[in-house]
Amino acid sequence: MTDHDENIDPRQLRALAHEAKAWPFEEARKLLRRFDGKPPEKGHVLFETGYGASGLPHIGTFGEVVRTSMVRHAFETLTGWPTRLVCFSDDMDALRKVPDNVPNRDMLTEHLGRPLTRIPDPFGTHESFGAHNNARLKAFLDRFGFDYEFFSATECYSSGRFDAALRAILAHYDEVMAVVLPILGEERRRSWSPFLPISPKTGRILQVPLEDRDIKAGTVTFRDEDGELFTVPVTGGHVKCQWRVDWAMRWAALGVDYEMAGKDLIDSVRLSSRICRILGGRPPEGFIYELFLDEKGEKISKSKGNGISIEDWLRYASPESLSLFMYQSPRRAKRLYFDVIPKAVDDYYRHLAAWRTQDWPARLENPVWHIHGGDVPEVELPVSFALLLNLVSAAHAPDRRTLWGFVERYAPGASPERYPELDRLMVHALAYYEDFVKPAKRFRVPTEKEREALADLAERLTALSPETPAEEIQNIVYEVGKVHGFEPLRDWFRALYEVLLGQSQGPRFGGFVALYGIDNTVRLIRRALEGEDLGA
Repeated sequence: MTDHDENIDPRQLRALAHEAKAWPFEEARKLLRRFDGKPPEKGHVLFETGYGASGLPHIGTFGEVVRTSMVRHAFETLTGWPTRLVCFSDDMDALRKVPDNVPNRDMLTEHLGRPLTRIPDPFGTHESFGAHNNARLKAFLDRFGFDYEFFSATECYSSGRFDAALRAILAHYDEVMAVVLPILGEERRRSWSPFLPISPKTGRILQVPLEDRDIKAGTVTFRDEDGELFTVPVTGGHVKCQWRVDWAMRWAALGVDYEMAGKDLIDSVRLSSRICRILGGRPPEGFIYELFLDEKGEKISKSKGNGISIEDWLRYASPESLSLFMYQSPRRAKRLYFDVIPKAVDDYYRHLAAWRTQDWPARLENPVWHIHGGDVPEVELPVSFALLLNLVSAAHAPDRRTLWGFVERYAPGASPERYPELDRLMVHALAYYEDFVKPAKRFRVPTEKEREALADLAERLTALSPETPAEEIQNIVYEVGKVHGFEPLRDWFRALYEVLLGQSQGPRFGGFVALYGIDNTVRLIRRALEGEDLGA
């Protein structure tokens, strides 16, 4: 057996996983320590991600599920134990405000304060608004091939799944209150209760204090909005827990072993963990990830709409490149905006190409192993995404057929059938260029020093054979920059891109020339020297 053997023995792979430094393995080993080396009595290890069903799935939803799935796979590799991933929808939550992106908003206004699963679907396709959003969540997760089980809060509350945990909250009511009240303002303390009764009259979830509670009967007494006194069981879907208590109750009731959370929820994780212990449960192991920033470095907010959506990313790149973005440095705040996409795309294919040459220890550190759950595809690309973007720019290519004409000359035998991945990348490149590169292009006139260097480069390129390799062309470009005194040399390359392509940076210029064609590049240089508008 060699280090490159695709059929590595699971025991050998497990031994390597114990030494791997990739963060999913670090998380997996942390989770393993929870069990002292023995599988849990329930027969599986439970991973969970939560979803607020008042809105549609978004890029943060994807990030949490894909990262959790990476840890889950690393844990399975490490142990061979059975695992489950539950995607939990808080669809019993109250509708607090009407979303801007739904029809029949006036109708929804009439149902503010009611559980999402007791509100008519404004789209008219499901039995409730909650059911509609749940369907969107499941379709979203299925689209990316996630392996998960879907849990509905409404079903869990009404079916009896949460009964024991709800009764435990009632039994430990004072202890739970003692944990939460110190973090609340004085006015909120007067009305706060772990239980939110659902009004028998209006169906709204009420933020009211409890008048009485009966542990033996399993009931609570409260005053409805009109002052009438009601007594209801804490089971059967008659109450909903406050969200921090709900989180803790869910961990205890389901036996959750691992759940991630954003940095903004650190305090809530601590508080919910204390409540979980009060209920007799054990809080899950966790991972706190950093939040995303917009192009100005400000925190992304769903209400502000200052981020990038899943649909946006998938218009310009593959889901694998988004998975890579989520994999990289999860504990560091990162800008999540359109300009990060090209690098993410090329980084993904760079890691994919490296996989074929790596031994197994290196493979377990390679992001593509985690992105693909160990089943890494074989993909070959003769051209990078960055080169495609520059080709579209220089050639004013309107479609894939034009791009393939250049690629076929650059890599004889290349075709959409041989490189289907490249064919898909062309679709993304054309869209990205049209929406982002083209509007931002700013060509400039070369300085006298740059004119002399460009003229020299054109003369040297003219002497080359059309089949000259990219590396040889790159060396000539370097030589011209040195001869004409560019220091640092990156100023020469910046001049090439700003004058010829209307942008400040790009891929290796030699590779661009080889792909675009030496004759075409010479013509481009001479047009620039003659003062033509290269953006026209």
